[in-house]
Amino acid sequence: MFTVKMEKECGCFKRSGMESTKTFENKDDAMIEANAWAEEMNETFCQKHNFAIVEEGNELIIKVEMN
Repeated sequence: MFTVKMEKECGCFKRSGMESTKTFENKDDAMIEANAWAEEMNETFCQKHNFAIVEEGNELIIKVEMN
């Protein structure tokens, strides 16, 4: 099992209605979802933060950094 999760939930994320954690049977599906989340957040959120994926074991964590 692989998990995609947010490191911290910024205001834009909370308002988006997106799930903060999602579990997948395989790494490929988890990576596709993590990339989609990060891309969507980087393109549509307020641009105060940058979102990047970090792999830690069976978790793909979307890190939040100030721009």
